[in-house]
Amino acid sequence: MQITGALGDPDLIRLPWETPLEDWPQHHLVDLPRGISRHVVRFARLSGKVYAIKEISERYAKREYQLLWDLARLDAPAVEPVAYVTGRENGLDAALITRHLQFSLPYRAVMSGTLRPDTLTRLLDALAVLLVRLHLNGFYWGDCSLSNTLFRRDAGAFAAYLVDAETGEMHPMISEGQRLTDIDNAHTNIFGEMLDLEAGGLLHPSIDPMDTADDIVARYHRLWNEINESEIIEEVDWHRVEQRIRRLNLLGFDVAEMMVRRKVGTGRLIVRPKVVDAGHHQRRLLRLTGLDVEENQARRLLNDLDGFRVAKGLRHEDEAIVAHRWLAEVFQPTVDAIPAELRGKLEPAQLFHEILDHRWFLSEQEGADVGLAAAVKSYVDNVLVHKPDERALLPDEEPAQ
Repeated sequence: MQITGALGDPDLIRLPWETPLEDWPQHHLVDLPRGISRHVVRFARLSGKVYAIKEISERYAKREYQLLWDLARLDAPAVEPVAYVTGRENGLDAALITRHLQFSLPYRAVMSGTLRPDTLTRLLDALAVLLVRLHLNGFYWGDCSLSNTLFRRDAGAFAAYLVDAETGEMHPMISEGQRLTDIDNAHTNIFGEMLDLEAGGLLHPSIDPMDTADDIVARYHRLWNEINESEIIEEVDWHRVEQRIRRLNLLGFDVAEMMVRRKVGTGRLIVRPKVVDAGHHQRRLLRLTGLDVEENQARRLLNDLDGFRVAKGLRHEDEAIVAHRWLAEVFQPTVDAIPAELRGKLEPAQLFHEILDHRWFLSEQEGADVGLAAAVKSYVDNVLVHKPDERALLPDEEPAQ
């Protein structure tokens, strides 16, 4: 037997690799929501970390491991590869090990109740953004579906991550044929998944499976065209370029550079932005505070930080100093005010975002700002206690020192 990869935990070697994954004893495993897969998938708990393990042929284990590393180097939204296992006893298949994405859920867990139309809209938006990001990086997925995606809450939206790269291909640039084939596969797969949800009574009566499949295609094309189409402007209308950059930022993309050329015989310019992957707000928040969160969460936290700057009369103070004060005086005390036994329900950035929302609703009802402390208490008592845990909760785990 051989384990190849960036092993951060030597206990991985001691797992019962001589046994088929479906027969592993429960004391090695942790029960977490998982999507539908053609392969056996289990979650193992080691040293306070959770790993997803998938049995797969040796050829595909090596291939998928390499593809996930390629995506990681490009900072694409995908699960993190850890290692692959080959040469198992009794002719058993190889295994691919990835790190479990904390606070992530398969689409069926997100839809554990009757799926509402607005929830579906946010999931489809997240999937469309994921597919566009992958295509911008030259990645052909080959099997785009809700089942092969994990979702994390991102303020009022969702962020989507690729979880299965088995059929993928990495290219310097994706061809038009590959791109359209990916979209066609997504349409077919999502139509089937919606029919499956409908048969299980999990689909809202107003949601039509075929309309949903058509919708994901339309959302993808709108986003792709916004990012890639050239725009003709008058030389005096340069503000339209700025408007487009702002639209792209709101969609979660940054503009690295602009290609501008003059249209022959006219006073018009042809402008095409070179768009790079998401992270405008994430990078700013990480640089200022060290908080590594999703893009929409980062935008919301930065808005609160900017409000703190104004409220404290710190407009002319160094941005890094203001961020340090906001972290120490606002963000951390708010998170610390959550009872320890409830902090596993949502990650800190999502908790803070939801508390801000709750404060706004309470203030609207009262006709005046209720303050952060009152909002935290009301949120804990009336909202948070009823939420399911979204973190990988590890029973019998030693408390942090």
